[in-house]
Amino acid sequence: MLNTPKLSIVGAGPGDPDLITLKAIKVLQSADVVLYDALVNPCLLDYAQNAELIFVGKRKGCYSYQQEQINELIISRAKSHGHVVRLKGGDPFIFGRGAEEQDIASAAGLEVELVPGLSSALAVPAYQNIPLTKRGSSESFWVITGTTKGHTLSEDVKLAAQSSATVVILMGMSKLGEITSLFAKHKKQNIPVAIIQNGTTSEERVGIGIIANIETVVEELQLSNPAVIVIGEVVRHREQMINLKMELANTYAHV
Repeated sequence: MLNTPKLSIVGAGPGDPDLITLKAIKVLQSADVVLYDALVNPCLLDYAQNAELIFVGKRKGCYSYQQEQINELIISRAKSHGHVVRLKGGDPFIFGRGAEEQDIASAAGLEVELVPGLSSALAVPAYQNIPLTKRGSSESFWVITGTTKGHTLSEDVKLAAQSSATVVILMGMSKLGEITSLFAKHKKQNIPVAIIQNGTTSEERVGIGIIANIETVVEELQLSNPAVIVIGEVVRHREQMINLKMELANTYAHV
């Protein structure tokens, strides 16, 4: 008997497979079909042992499926197989097109549920000991997409550059020059910047600098997408933690 046509939009977390939620695991275990993106850790697919697995992600500018084709797959597989899980990196409602797919599925008469995930905007800086808020340094934070639907830099970056808030930019490496120019325009050349590539995974790489030199740091370290850009005084907290660990290590070494 065919299961009820249903779509579960599930956040897979930022990359470390241990950061997926328990509810997400349970949903994957009940899936008949899983449509998964490029930023999803492949080992998470082991939870969906009874499901058809279809890669629909993007790698280095190449799409295996266009969004319209993914929408069609969601509807057709739900009607032919039952429970479709749309597995997305991070959180589906933070630059993940989760709301768009929810609208499409609901309009087609599918039952729809959303399982939140831990966003890379929060988890990736935290893994590097960078708090997005810190008393005395930052009272708020912005999370902005670096590239809009029109492939231009978001206008919100211009507003964020004028604030004292921490600024987290996703999918912004191709616009790094424009971003630094905006901050420099507001006399913020010395604001700290962290670039974290493949955050929370074994391939994680980090570049630390300031607005004035971060492009040079990126070039020297050959950093690229997928990466999270963090701009703000809170980046200094990372160095403080590193120095503290070194002091503790030296102390214990002489005991």
